[in-house]
Amino acid sequence: MIVSNVSLSGGCAGLNSALCAGAAEGHPGGGSYRTTLTPTGNLVVAVCLGFIGTLGLLNNLLVLVLFYRYKILRSPINLLLINISISDLLVCVLGTPFSFAASTQGRWLIGEGGCVWYGFANSLFGIVSLISLAILSYERYSTMMVPTEADSSNYQKISLGITLSWVYSLIWTVPPLLGWSKYGPEGPGTTCSVDWKAKTTNNISYIICLFVFCLIIPFLVIVFCYGKLLCAIRQVSGINPSISRRREQRVLFMVVVMVICYLLCWLPYGIMALMATFGPPGLVTPEASIIPSVLAKTSTVINPVIYVFMNKQFYRCCQALLRCETPRRGSSMKSSSKVATKVMRGVAVNGPPRRTNDLLYMVASLGQPAATPPQLGPPFEPTNDITRASSSGNKPAAVSLVAHFDG
Repeated sequence: MIVSNVSLSGGCAGLNSALCAGAAEGHPGGGSYRTTLTPTGNLVVAVCLGFIGTLGLLNNLLVLVLFYRYKILRSPINLLLINISISDLLVCVLGTPFSFAASTQGRWLIGEGGCVWYGFANSLFGIVSLISLAILSYERYSTMMVPTEADSSNYQKISLGITLSWVYSLIWTVPPLLGWSKYGPEGPGTTCSVDWKAKTTNNISYIICLFVFCLIIPFLVIVFCYGKLLCAIRQVSGINPSISRRREQRVLFMVVVMVICYLLCWLPYGIMALMATFGPPGLVTPEASIIPSVLAKTSTVINPVIYVFMNKQFYRCCQALLRCETPRRGSSMKSSSKVATKVMRGVAVNGPPRRTNDLLYMVASLGQPAATPPQLGPPFEPTNDITRASSSGNKPAAVSLVAHFDG
């Protein structure tokens, strides 16, 4: 699929030699340059990018419409999902159309400045999405594992997390504009990103930092937080085995899907970048390099499906929007969370519980999740057997941990 050197040099006959050399190396020397893929290869890439861009645009626009249309969705943690959708939507609007157009025409169309802009914008929005996923996993973990009440009207903590995601991303995407590495053509020349192939110390140091702080660390945070949540669910499985087993399986399925999709979208791109940086010249061919780049863009389609439409709250609102009706109310996340909080407050009044009971009181709520929460007065005392706390005839606790996944 690579154009032969003979045809490239023949096509450069009569042109400025420096510009021709720049085109052969894939640099946008004169405002546009030919890609190293055949017309068939460019067509395949264009179809993939068009499909990804269209689906990503529609999915993320639908998320924003749902958030605007239904007040029930305007909770602090859902604001993080909106931040992810906005960053993915910006990729679909400000990034994918340019690489799509380049693939259809067989050359980069918006010059060197446009290449730098494309590389900066896609890196910025991509890292915002990755950091937001890590913050979302930590928020779910801290909300359920720390005995504090989740105030549905307190947006301060989430707003801080969203601001952090953008500032953190700017910290790692502005340096190439200032001389620490640089943005340039990537792969066959239809996309632009960080210059992976430069073997200078300046460039290698930046790529190592980018790989560690923007890919590995967010992944470790996600695995740690969701792993802890799974362990918490398993430790309270004795309260109501049948319910806990079903919820454990659901949460496990969602965690596995999240981790696999994260790795599928971003790990090939990271490996390709490291191979291009540390491997011998020519190790990563243009054809091979375009595949990880396209996979990374599929995250704009996958993120809304996993984190939003697999959320029961969003799913019910989506059904209501399509049917032009009022969304059905399922078991309320707020109700079960408040019950768990009241349990924790009752424990706090009479002193800290024993260490063996900490996790049980943090992730279990007494009574039915959708029913009126039981009133816990000052005489409430923690016991070694949590099932004794429901002596009034209420059923044993139902785990509220999964509420953050179900919505």
